[in-house]
Amino acid sequence: MALALASLVALIVAISFPFVSFSVSGVGNRIDLSQTATALITFHQPMVAIAVMMTIIVLPAVYLIGVVWLQFGLLRSRPMPLSRDIARSLAHLTPWMMADVFIIGALVSLIKIAGIAQIDLGISFWAFCLFAILLLMTVQSIDADWMWFSLEGEPLAPEGTLTGTTAASQDVTGCPTCGLVNRMHDDKARCTRCHEKLHKRLPHSLQRTWALLFAACIMYIPANLYPIMTTTSLGSSSASTIVGGVVQLMQMGSWPVAAVIFIASVIVPVGKLVALAWLCLMIKRSNELNAQSRTRLYRLTEFIGRWSMVDVFVVAILVALIRAGSLMSITPGPAALAFGAVVVLTMLAAMTFDPRLIWDTHAPRPIRRKAATKEPVDG
Repeated sequence: MALALASLVALIVAISFPFVSFSVSGVGNRIDLSQTATALITFHQPMVAIAVMMTIIVLPAVYLIGVVWLQFGLLRSRPMPLSRDIARSLAHLTPWMMADVFIIGALVSLIKIAGIAQIDLGISFWAFCLFAILLLMTVQSIDADWMWFSLEGEPLAPEGTLTGTTAASQDVTGCPTCGLVNRMHDDKARCTRCHEKLHKRLPHSLQRTWALLFAACIMYIPANLYPIMTTTSLGSSSASTIVGGVVQLMQMGSWPVAAVIFIASVIVPVGKLVALAWLCLMIKRSNELNAQSRTRLYRLTEFIGRWSMVDVFVVAILVALIRAGSLMSITPGPAALAFGAVVVLTMLAAMTFDPRLIWDTHAPRPIRRKAATKEPVDG
């Protein structure tokens, strides 16, 4: 609770003071944190603006308020109203909070323009850095098992549940939110503790994953062909694509920054598309020996997807900050929306893929099944 309250205070400071300012040849501009999103609306990019605002301010704030609400009730040993619904929502919000990714995008943006303009970091910048750290510490400090035990207790496992064999063969399943083992009576079953909807396997998991991957591949084409932003300097304009921006950074000597952008904007999206497609294709060829390695690949793919938003945040910051008319200005290109769509679609594809399918195609070893029958779980 202390970390959540400190994070909220840091966020309030971050949105209340100037974020960053620049000046060149006597002309400059200063922006607040919220302007990194609102400036995109003036350039007819409302979807990108909404994505930026939601991921760096709105969703983290909702998450932290929910944590404070929950912990306040638990400290009094009397859970507040709607605590169960809020606790269930926290797990769904976590992947979409990208304050730490925004910090990387801000640093890349500042390095890009540091050589041509004077940059001054405001109180908001340092407050947001502190907020990102505190938010990460808050997420890491939450013990989901303890939280659910304190809220709703620990119901017994279904009678007769066996260890060492698959849950689907016993008509039981683990809740994806609170982890409780539940008996599956029908396709509309819900967790007895958190009321999350349960499935032995996510319905049409592979079909949905393939559809999202196909949509992401289609959007990745304009994301690379069209300019992601256009820079105007002394009346002349030049458009740059994602790869073009990486090359430009290399020519400027900013190899580390170029590597970050190349990995986040090229390697990660392509790698995620290839990895998920490979998992879908090889799902019928899984065996007990490679199931663990494929599960690790899936977890890695799910974890790295959000970091591709770095390029979108770079565009949002530069568009809001560099607005000095014909002397120097930056406008977003059509690739910003397309690339943002790629990031969202690949994240959704990873969420719709059911990793339990990896373990369904091989039968348990007879020895393991024999040992399991000797260990009935009676709760």
